[in-house]
Amino acid sequence: MTSYLIGVDIGGTFTDCVIVGDDGDITTAKAPSTPGDYSQGVLNSMSVAADQLGFSLEEICRSTRLLTHGTTIGTNAVIQKRGAKVGIITTRGHNDVIHIMRGSRGLTGRDISKIIHFPESSKPEPLVAKSLIEGVSERVDYAGEVVVPLHEGEVRKAIDRLLAAGVEAIAICFLWSFKRPQHELRVKAMLAEIAPQIFVTCSSDLVPRWGEYERLTATVLNSYIGPLTAGYLLRLDQKFKDLGYGYPLQVVQCGGGTISVERAVQAPLLTLDSGPVAGVTGSKYLGQIIGYPNIITTDMGGTSFDVGLIIDGEPAASSLGLVNQYEYFLPNVDIQTIGAGGGSLVNVDRKNGLIKVGPQSAGAKPGPVCYGRGGTQATVTDAALVLGYISPDKFASGTMKLDKERAEGVIADIATSLNMTPMACAAGIVRIAEFQMADLIRKATVQRGIDPRDFVVFAFGGAGPMHAGVYAFEAGAKKAVVPQTKMASTWCAFGAGAADILHVYEIVDIIAEPFDFTLFSQHLAALEAQADARFDHEKSATAGKISYRFSISLRHKGQINEVEIFLSGEHMTASDIAQLKNEFYRRYEQLYGAGSYYRKAVLEAVTFRLRAVVETPKPHLAQNLTLSGDIPAGVLLGSRPVYWDSLGRSVDTPVYNAELLISGNIIEGPAILETVDTTIVLHPRRRALIDPYGNVEITQI
Repeated sequence: MTSYLIGVDIGGTFTDCVIVGDDGDITTAKAPSTPGDYSQGVLNSMSVAADQLGFSLEEICRSTRLLTHGTTIGTNAVIQKRGAKVGIITTRGHNDVIHIMRGSRGLTGRDISKIIHFPESSKPEPLVAKSLIEGVSERVDYAGEVVVPLHEGEVRKAIDRLLAAGVEAIAICFLWSFKRPQHELRVKAMLAEIAPQIFVTCSSDLVPRWGEYERLTATVLNSYIGPLTAGYLLRLDQKFKDLGYGYPLQVVQCGGGTISVERAVQAPLLTLDSGPVAGVTGSKYLGQIIGYPNIITTDMGGTSFDVGLIIDGEPAASSLGLVNQYEYFLPNVDIQTIGAGGGSLVNVDRKNGLIKVGPQSAGAKPGPVCYGRGGTQATVTDAALVLGYISPDKFASGTMKLDKERAEGVIADIATSLNMTPMACAAGIVRIAEFQMADLIRKATVQRGIDPRDFVVFAFGGAGPMHAGVYAFEAGAKKAVVPQTKMASTWCAFGAGAADILHVYEIVDIIAEPFDFTLFSQHLAALEAQADARFDHEKSATAGKISYRFSISLRHKGQINEVEIFLSGEHMTASDIAQLKNEFYRRYEQLYGAGSYYRKAVLEAVTFRLRAVVETPKPHLAQNLTLSGDIPAGVLLGSRPVYWDSLGRSVDTPVYNAELLISGNIIEGPAILETVDTTIVLHPRRRALIDPYGNVEITQI
């Protein structure tokens, strides 16, 4: 029996599964997500895929060599405020840090009007009540020297009070603990003796970085989602073992790879946003195969539009996360998101004659008006249906018939109020959404000194392929790619299966010039030792080649923002210091504009970082060496009227079965290319080429 790679990703409506065999054959499946117990949706989607292959779930599990899971449990817990009751133990006198927050309160770099006019009442709901925050006597200074010893008597009383208040998890975060973690570790040991059932997070274990507020927030969030996420992952891991899966379950993490279920249970915060990150991971893998090192990834679903960057073959990274206005430290793939999806609601300012699309969404329930589930407000999906982009009979693999008449009714109401024709109104709604997406791409590229003309746009998710023919070129890219055609809507599940094992380690030590390259090398060696210890502990039959990538983040003294510079190795010489500085100036100027750096200013090294990777078995994407321009019989399904805004009228447009197109086939727009789970809209003056790997490449004519 063939051995398999499996990737599973949970979405708000569906749980996606991708199974890849040794021969490169790919099987995709969807099953409804099961919020009561998400593990059931995971098993259901795998069962559907296994059934397509003619096997039982047990047979597939026994023949699987790598099973990777992207989970939204932690993300949903934060959004829905279903996390654990958390208590905090911190340095006396610093109890209110998480309530004070930062001045911008998570809106930095976003809407300037909100930043300027951001009242006290607009703070988010506190993660931890003030009554559950305990300050104890202890103090470590910036150099790691003990100023005040830990008062264990106060710690015991603090623990007793928190337990009496019914906390389910405790976050431990002391000042400068990342320089000397002994105080935090002692409190953790005391909790293990007194209340072993309590979920505990130490800031020095999770995020050993300077920045009291962001470090505390990360520690609290980890404890907040810990019990729920850990319980889910442990149950799912046991179910897979019972089904005969013989290797460690891997979980997608926000840093761009996977971690073992053991590590995910300890640090569930690493699993936040793992779905969109998996899409970037899959795009990186495909880009390496087909020769695209620079990619803009775009993932459009029902509620959001996510943009990521792959630069020179590596995902763009960030060290700062954001959830519900709370900023926290954690190495992650940098994903930019706006509320623009198929379910984005349409609002009309009748006084000024303006249409606004999103960010609010109709969600899965009631959903767009055309779903017939009680929705009454027009959405992007309703507009796309009216235009003819979507077949009302083939939506969601034909399991849901869309009500085009209802969609036409709500669009007509908007059109009448604005003195427009219904088709022009529907086209305007879709175009506004597409321009908002293009604007986000420009913000993620141009505002960072990156030219989108040097990139290819990958479009996936249920709705990405439908709109990429506009937003990709409006943003300035030269080509859009719908990866693997029919797999585009389950691309994040594929990305989960294609991800390598990744662990990220950091040491913070603020060192001003003149730099001592021997001290730098000592820090890099310490990071390598941490990674070696982790991999020795997590020996796995799936593990392959190990590679280490080191970096140092520098800044001008007196500034806050750091610029990460990657190194060629783990050991440094005097000549490497000069190269490091020159690369900092080059990258700084790229980010902040020509002439923005100041060579006379003193530089500081702040963060030493290691990304440790273990290669895992990869999906084999077969290349078709025989290209043909002949369209196979049965590909053309017929035609239907589609309104094209650029033409100002409806045109009887050919509709193709995209899954039957073969490498070398070329389709010129206007045309509609349908798959089981998504639709590719090919506008006039657009051309689609099926490449040797089965991807659809869209270019302008």
